[in-house]
Amino acid sequence: NTVDPFKMLDMYGADPLRWYMLTNAQPWDNLRFDETGVDEVRRKFFGTLYNTYSFFALYANVDGFTADLAREDSPGWVPVKERSEMDRWIISLLNTLTSNVLNAYENYDITTAGRLIQDFTGDHLSNWYVRLNRKRFWRGDLDEDKRAAYQTLYTCLRTIALLGAPIAPVYMERLYLDLGAGDSVHLELMPPVRKELIDKALEERMDLAQRCTSMVLALRRKVNIKVRQPLSKILMPVLDKSMEKKLAKVKSIILNEVNVKELEFIHDTAGFILKGIKPNFKVLGKKCGPRMKEIASALNDFSQEEIALVEKAVETGSYTLSLDGAEVLLEREDVTITSQDMPGWLIAVEGPLTVALDVTITDALLREGTARELINRIQNLRKDTGLEVTDKIRLVIEERKEVADALEDFSHYIASQVLATDIALAATPTDAHDVEWEEGTLSIHIEKS
Repeated sequence: NTVDPFKMLDMYGADPLRWYMLTNAQPWDNLRFDETGVDEVRRKFFGTLYNTYSFFALYANVDGFTADLAREDSPGWVPVKERSEMDRWIISLLNTLTSNVLNAYENYDITTAGRLIQDFTGDHLSNWYVRLNRKRFWRGDLDEDKRAAYQTLYTCLRTIALLGAPIAPVYMERLYLDLGAGDSVHLELMPPVRKELIDKALEERMDLAQRCTSMVLALRRKVNIKVRQPLSKILMPVLDKSMEKKLAKVKSIILNEVNVKELEFIHDTAGFILKGIKPNFKVLGKKCGPRMKEIASALNDFSQEEIALVEKAVETGSYTLSLDGAEVLLEREDVTITSQDMPGWLIAVEGPLTVALDVTITDALLREGTARELINRIQNLRKDTGLEVTDKIRLVIEERKEVADALEDFSHYIASQVLATDIALAATPTDAHDVEWEEGTLSIHIEKS
């Protein structure tokens, strides 16, 4: 059952193999080698990092943005504290990452260092920062906000190259050189930690936004509603004012990410969200063994108001449950609180967060969803036909009722998103491309204006 190392090197490269072996298990644990794990590292980490750099390079080349413009002594430098909240968040997280990775290296903990770099690249830089800021790079003029976006992304990529160089020396050297950052990543010192740029409150708010987004997207998947299909409303019960303030500051981010029109905070869920409570037998059993049956019975009889009181109490401390002849202190990990879905709504609970999603799709929402689907297909056609990102186009789309309805309401929006100067409908467009559409295909003719 041996694995040929030279075959693995030829198939996946030295750096993905090295990264997998150093991050998959701590040195004192047995390494259960799995070829699929190497492939996953190559795709999910190195592939994601490559795609992030490619995105940066594509638009930087169009705008003439170079490494010289990313230096703090550059005339076009935008101070971090003057940048957008998203820029300040990722820079804060980058410095937190740098601190943690340097600490791991100093303790010879390469496994943790690699995992931290990997998580930052996939979960935060690519899947959150780049995705939420794409439109800033698409805009025409290289104004201050666009320069700030370039400088932020450049700093992140350069820092990843420096931090990852001990584990992936070849790949990080290539990334560093392609960024135009210097002669060699291996001639540089590790990046300093800029403590003045770390904003823990901002990191916490963005973490809440990411968690809420994940919960809503999971509810969409539950009923097979694509993210491109807009929905009308999210209701979010809040247990205290501080939580509401934090969520309010990232409200627009959540709504944009999940494609929902409105987010409303509610303070009383009685009569709307039906909740249940039960003991966590594994945890509470160790504390109250003989009385578990009595505790379970008492919790089972709780009203919605009592459950709400428990939920609020355990969020900041504990809840006192009165039993015959004794009192039991319940903490957050001692109980499990669940919510039941209601007609037209889906509900998810994760720790202190509860979201209720209205999954009713009106005719107006359906037309907007169709418009977004059209934009997606046309953007893919632009790539497949080799058009440049700045090329303007003319379109002729196969006439369908849902397509005509969407164009009636959203033709200007569609045109602005795909850079179309003209959009027409025809029963059978000539010289057309067939794209996947619902259960079949849709014909679209595309040409450069």
